[in-house]
Amino acid sequence: MKTFSKLMAFALVLAISLTACAPKPTPTAAPEPTTAPTATAVPTEAPTEAAMEPVTIRYANWNVGTPEENNLQRQLVAAYMEMHPNVTIEFVDMSGDGKWDEKLTNYAAKGELPDVFMADGTPLYVKNGWLADLTPFVESDPDWQDVPQVLKDAVTYNGKVLGLPAAQFVMGYFVNQDLFEAANLDAPTYGVSVDDFFAATTALTDVQKGKLGLDEMEFIMGWYPSTQDPKLKWFSFDGQHMNYNSAAFKAAVAKAGEMKPHTWQGLTDEQKKNFKSQGPWELFLNQESGVRWDGGWAVPGYANAPFKWDFMGIPGGNQALVADIIVVSKTAPNLEAAYDFAKWMTFSKAGYIKEAELAKAAGAVPTRMPVSVNADSIDLYMSFVGDKPGLRAALENLDNSLLESLAKIVPGYINARWEGKPGIDIGEDKDVNMWYMFNFANDGKFKYEDYAAQLEEFANKILDEARAELNP
Repeated sequence: MKTFSKLMAFALVLAISLTACAPKPTPTAAPEPTTAPTATAVPTEAPTEAAMEPVTIRYANWNVGTPEENNLQRQLVAAYMEMHPNVTIEFVDMSGDGKWDEKLTNYAAKGELPDVFMADGTPLYVKNGWLADLTPFVESDPDWQDVPQVLKDAVTYNGKVLGLPAAQFVMGYFVNQDLFEAANLDAPTYGVSVDDFFAATTALTDVQKGKLGLDEMEFIMGWYPSTQDPKLKWFSFDGQHMNYNSAAFKAAVAKAGEMKPHTWQGLTDEQKKNFKSQGPWELFLNQESGVRWDGGWAVPGYANAPFKWDFMGIPGGNQALVADIIVVSKTAPNLEAAYDFAKWMTFSKAGYIKEAELAKAAGAVPTRMPVSVNADSIDLYMSFVGDKPGLRAALENLDNSLLESLAKIVPGYINARWEGKPGIDIGEDKDVNMWYMFNFANDGKFKYEDYAAQLEEFANKILDEARAELNP
């Protein structure tokens, strides 16, 4: 569940984004690659005997658009069928009312669960026993060896691989290097220290001149705890529990409040008149903020930015990571063929080469970063975006990333982070939820430290109970 803002200016770029919560408009043209891709042809994977039989695979995804649009994802599916003439990919109709998982549940009740489908809430599927164990397939797959460990862990439950990472996007701060240079400041780069990052961004802020060091404050609570305690990952998650009462997380709440005057949230209505932007999502491209917290899906739009930029990730030399996941139903009639197609749409090196070829033909940047990551796949992606040392450094350093997509993979996380109600009244606001407690932690409504222990105990009880219900 990605709840972060998207740049309004990229409404035409993000049409074919694989991110579950991101809007999906039409791509704009991108510049020609600065270097030639390292591979120019799609390797043909040797078919097995089972792959030669006529096969129909029912496929459900929210990123395929319409036949008339024929977006890049549909083209990638068509390319697979062209390579495998015996295979027919049938798109499952996921239109109509209800959330994604509600529609899947309805199909499952009728015994018609899609064979391959995009996952929104993987723990639900594990709990319901829907998913095929893909461990025997991936353990001998050479492409799987180059999938970052953080992504492998994201799809592994009790030692079983029950999904495939379909996309990965680095997430962190993008930097307008020209804006810092114009202010006679050193622009923060990948690996910058926490102190130097905040020193640079606060020095850049000049509200009267319509300049902010940061764009928004809320994301600090996500990444800052990890810089104070290496055992913690995104939003204080340590792999099993939330650490809302830890010194590191309480420091993150305080730091977000300290930085508020350097963000859009800290502006008064009168101060906003100094800015062209109508919201924080516009600040970066309007050159009114030094950095912008965003994900790799924004790169195609930044490719045409009228200023020099790079990705610096998280202070200290790390990044958050957003992942999309595709799963295979254990009821698929031909599990081997279903896996082979699911691999093509996810971590296949051959599939990514074909996707890059299709993107180049469309004059666009690939919609996702490589999932099976090695020097060649990094070079292929970077050939579309030019010389961005920070972005390259992040792609070479993915194993220890802070996985932001916890709602998709951690049972109980949605209630432990957003929707659960810990029994707290704040003034006239009765029985508030977890989102309220974090969103208003620096608004003067209450003191966060007064509730930190209660929030942690409540969240971890939810996580423990939800994890105990899984039986993959």
